[in-house]
Amino acid sequence: MNCDTCVNYVYDEDLDYYVCLVDLDEDEMYRFVNGKTDECPYYGLDDEYEVVKHQM
Repeated sequence: MNCDTCVNYVYDEDLDYYVCLVDLDEDEMYRFVNGKTDECPYYGLDDEYEVVKHQM
């Protein structure tokens, strides 16, 4: 999994960088910071096309 495609990974204009919206515990934060997000239980694909399909 890649954080760049996760619905919880958004750009914060005040901080001027991307942040994870999920309140991570210490172990999860360690994995996030070190790029070991293969097993992230909060990953959700940011697929705008899937959202549009449900609206039709």
